[in-house]
Amino acid sequence: MTSNQPFKYPPAYHFLPKSIYYGWYVTLACAVLMFVGVGVGYYGLAVFLSPLQEEHDFSNTAVSGATGLYFSVAGIVGAIVGPRIDRSGPLKFMLVGILIKGVAASSIGFVDNLWQLYLVYGVLAVAFGMSTAVAVNSIMTRWFVRRRARAMSISATGVSAGGVVLSPLIARLVDIGGTELAAPLMGVLVVAVALPMILLVLVWDPRQIGMEPDGKVPPPPPPATATQLSDEVQLRAWQRSEVLRTLSFWAILIAFLTVLMAQTGFVIHQISFLEERMGSRSEAAFALSFTAFGSIVARLIVGLFADAIDKRLLTFGLFVLQGTAVLLVLHIENIAATWVLTLIFGFTIGNVYMMQALLVGEIFGAVSFGMVFGLISFAGQVGSGGGPFLVGVLDDQFTGYTIPFTITALMTYAAAVVVLFARPVKAAENTATAQPGVVPTAGGGE
Repeated sequence: MTSNQPFKYPPAYHFLPKSIYYGWYVTLACAVLMFVGVGVGYYGLAVFLSPLQEEHDFSNTAVSGATGLYFSVAGIVGAIVGPRIDRSGPLKFMLVGILIKGVAASSIGFVDNLWQLYLVYGVLAVAFGMSTAVAVNSIMTRWFVRRRARAMSISATGVSAGGVVLSPLIARLVDIGGTELAAPLMGVLVVAVALPMILLVLVWDPRQIGMEPDGKVPPPPPPATATQLSDEVQLRAWQRSEVLRTLSFWAILIAFLTVLMAQTGFVIHQISFLEERMGSRSEAAFALSFTAFGSIVARLIVGLFADAIDKRLLTFGLFVLQGTAVLLVLHIENIAATWVLTLIFGFTIGNVYMMQALLVGEIFGAVSFGMVFGLISFAGQVGSGGGPFLVGVLDDQFTGYTIPFTITALMTYAAAVVVLFARPVKAAENTATAQPGVVPTAGGGE
């Protein structure tokens, strides 16, 4: 969309106070979308893991395999839609994806056979890939540059809020009426909450309504980040072949594939692991919500200063802390210590996802964000899918979580080393960049 095209204001623009930069309303809408989308499509899978085994006599490996398929398919879809989002915006994808997600989530409650579970999880994954991480982060990357970390810390809070609120709610509904009650209610919730945000509030790019990223330009960033936030970097259009030739791309991809395999393997099995230690599924689910609460607190704190520091070093520290928390919670069986360690793990989990988007946005910019992040998200989703399956197989084989969780912790330490290679990319000579104030699209977006 170029600056001479007519502005397209969303309905909410006309009645929300103009004294607040509209990007913050977009941020809150994205947080709401993540609340239901990830709350059901991520944390919900952890809650459903044991009930699906109990209700249908599925093995841990079988249900974990369906979860692995889910994350892998979601990653593939995100990689496919990413370049299309760069050209025409994410709103149509989000609209269709949310409708499919509501139907698919509801269908979990009507599964009878294993093939049905795999089919439902596959369809749910398509919806997740269309409507969640790539789409939301593409919007946030265009609305904010110098205050990107702060804005993303708020929008991504919806992810953790979904864990805090929806994990115990789903567990309680399962206790009352099984997955036949819990899953349809969650499907209805997704559609009822997400559709108004997409139809009434969201705008893909601030220039579509005559605004600039960040609103009123804040004070210049520290010298360490000034180059990466310049128009030369942020408005550069990348070709896929150029991206694949950079060390930074592969460092981010490998690091987050590895850490998300480890992280998701732990999260999806956390309730099953803690259920025996804590005595009930409801209390174990509450521990997962406690993990998510820690994620909210830490992400908001990190968002206050992340714009001004080296994000590679911050990511390194988060990875090391996460791996250590897993090892300690595995070997310290004291209940009080378990609560503290799940909280510490929560401090890292949400920031890990946020740092993935921030590193991509800072190194590769906003114009080709969907394409680059789609590829990296695909790898991360494959890792997220492989993690629960790997942990499930090892748990079945060794009758316990000691070996699988030790492996995930070591994988997290390895990812911490790899991410240090994600350095800023020097602009190649004769590389075309977008002109400041012009966002290339096909057809003007939505």
